[in-house]
Amino acid sequence: MSLPEKAFPVSWDQFHRDARALAWRLADNGGSWKAIVCITRGGLVPAAIIARELGIRVIETVSIASYHDYAAQGELKVLKEVSPVLLENDGADVLIVDDLTDTGKTAAVVRAIMPKAHFATVYAKPKGRPLVDSFVTEVSQDTWIYFPWDMGFTYQRPISEDDRS
Repeated sequence: MSLPEKAFPVSWDQFHRDARALAWRLADNGGSWKAIVCITRGGLVPAAIIARELGIRVIETVSIASYHDYAAQGELKVLKEVSPVLLENDGADVLIVDDLTDTGKTAAVVRAIMPKAHFATVYAKPKGRPLVDSFVTEVSQDTWIYFPWDMGFTYQRPISEDDRS
């Protein structure tokens, strides 16, 4: 797998706005969920924002390890499963939250665990988009999203200086 060609840095402010926009979208869908299951680690921050905005008190995690390094996606492994009570009725009335659906591999694993849950991500790429019910922003498959928790302040080269050969 080659490294993505496009960079999409997201600030804390922008991520907060986007997560709140997702909460608005979920509220407009009329959903009333008994719990959020966030996919760790990326789903932790948007789950906290969405839980606050929608008044959801029960937050659970499912831990799927997929990115073993930042260049290639490795084999998926469930590190922490969802509480059995939330798996009742195939996850109906449960909201699954993640920061991004990329290839859809992680989403497919969680979908299989909770097929009736509503799956929401802040960002979606084309390969993963069919696996989620709600998202805010779609980016191209060759875009790498730099989340604020992964970044420090560094100089960014202007797009015009990129080698476009």
